[in-house]
Amino acid sequence: MIPVPSGVRVWIATGHTDMRRGMNGLALQVQQALKRDPHAGDLFVFRGRRGNLVMVLWHDSLGMSLYAKRLERGKFIWP
Repeated sequence: MIPVPSGVRVWIATGHTDMRRGMNGLALQVQQALKRDPHAGDLFVFRGRRGNLVMVLWHDSLGMSLYAKRLERGKFIWP
């Protein structure tokens, strides 16, 4: 579980994202596509093409973190 402080915004990237990207690639996508600062403390959530992989990019006061979660069965349903 990610200990997220209250007041943190969660940004969900619509569509699918190339999951081969690492921390720097996703941070660049946040800057270019969402026009947001990836180091502002918000959570940025990305979903893979098949829907079974989600990546979360987050910068806390200590540094940038990249979390990945893969479902063995089923899919992450996107709003």
